[in-house]
Amino acid sequence: MSPSESEAAFLARYDPADYARPAVAVDLVLMGLSAGRPALLLLRRDRHPHAGRHALPGGFVGIDEALEDAAARVLREKAGGVPAHLEQLYTFGAVERDPRMRIVTVAYLALLAEAAFAEALERAPTLSFGTVALPRRGVADEAEAAAPVTVLSPTGEALRLAFDHAEIVALAMRRLRGKLDYSEVGFRLLPELFTLRQLQDVHEAILGTPLNKPAFRRRMLDRGWLEPTGRFETGTSYRPAELYRFRPTSPSQGD
Repeated sequence: MSPSESEAAFLARYDPADYARPAVAVDLVLMGLSAGRPALLLLRRDRHPHAGRHALPGGFVGIDEALEDAAARVLREKAGGVPAHLEQLYTFGAVERDPRMRIVTVAYLALLAEAAFAEALERAPTLSFGTVALPRRGVADEAEAAAPVTVLSPTGEALRLAFDHAEIVALAMRRLRGKLDYSEVGFRLLPELFTLRQLQDVHEAILGTPLNKPAFRRRMLDRGWLEPTGRFETGTSYRPAELYRFRPTSPSQGD
């Protein structure tokens, strides 16, 4: 390049074909709760590679498409556009992660409240779900980080996941566990109005361990995250519990 060459002239003669370009995809970890356990929405692949295995909903990023737009499109096209909290999880770029060609995928964590999780299954009949089994939190950090993820079918059978999707799901669970105590992620799995019992159920499901009820409630109330509504749940056979809503404490709460 000549020192006197303008940027416009440089770009005019620049040839992108001089460099090999990998394909870029997005994959969504669509997660909610089912029967007190973390659950995923999955697609069963009907073509090679990994035909017959279950996979995270995903797709290739268009050449003129932003990553966030691609993630929103996949959510719309493959999960019926249900409301979800989307946040970028991690980029997976192992050279041989896909046998077809060099594909780098950007994984997104998409958290669904119970109603949205059920609605996605209704809107997208190609979707199925599996529950996630991971070691309880509290084991050695190295052991938890290296532990393989197991995704179970509704009948309890282990599902074989395509590509490196088991690794993606394992990282998503570790991210959830790591952020649960200081961010709003747990509230993204709840309806707008919820009881303290429902909030504890979410924490226990993600952590995989029971929590002390009085200590948990005291900690949640002391943090200033909960706004009482003065309303109570209905349709219960027991004493109805008060309903709360999440109250963000700062603009960076979800970071």
